[in-house]
Amino acid sequence: MVFRRCFVASGLIVFFAFGCNGGANSSIENTTQVVQESNVTQLLIEAKATQKAEDFFHQGNYLLDGQRYEDAIKAYDEAIAIKVDSPEAWINRGIALTSLQRYKDALASYDRAIAIKPDKYEAWYNRGIALTSLQRYKDALASYDKAIAIKPDKYEALINRGIALTKLHRYQDAIASYDKAIAIKPDLHQVYYNKACSYALQNNLELAIENLDKAIELVPDKYKKLAKTDPDFKKVRNKKQFQELLQ
Repeated sequence: MVFRRCFVASGLIVFFAFGCNGGANSSIENTTQVVQESNVTQLLIEAKATQKAEDFFHQGNYLLDGQRYEDAIKAYDEAIAIKVDSPEAWINRGIALTSLQRYKDALASYDRAIAIKPDKYEAWYNRGIALTSLQRYKDALASYDKAIAIKPDKYEALINRGIALTKLHRYQDAIASYDKAIAIKPDLHQVYYNKACSYALQNNLELAIENLDKAIELVPDKYKKLAKTDPDFKKVRNKKQFQELLQ
């Protein structure tokens, strides 16, 4: 089966405003002015810190994109040390950890992002990926469901949800999930391939061939090669019609 990953690259957006009035005569007005000036100083300090956190965050994204995962984590840690409530930094830190196969640490990072912003679908989606990698398919399914509830057109989550369902031997539910992904994006070659796998696991030769044929039509070399060795096709691989499709 074919898996889908996700990378969050959204920047930190911070809004701030400040200002102060001209000089005043009364002691009350002077006191107010001092407070306003103190507020301005504090806002400037916070603004500089926020800019520094944003710089570390973008540096982390650059390193993550370059597959320098350990360095990316260090950059995200610097950003988080300054701005601990950045869900984006926690999510991308989790992605770097997932890429290093440190799935439990990645889960902790995604959970921190969710604690800050529970409706961050990227955190739920990538949490599902880490759980799938840990073979915790029921938990992964719950995470994908959360991501889809927040963002119904997240077809990648529907694909990975289908994989989790297949691993749980819930083949018809998996196929229904794949069909929802296709309804959003009809040219998803990997979904046709995954559907073929689900049908093959049920020993449904006809529908396995029909869907594999669609995948091969879209990306010929890749899926012909995959299908020759993919254990999901074990029940149908020796069938004449299946062998003919792979010629």
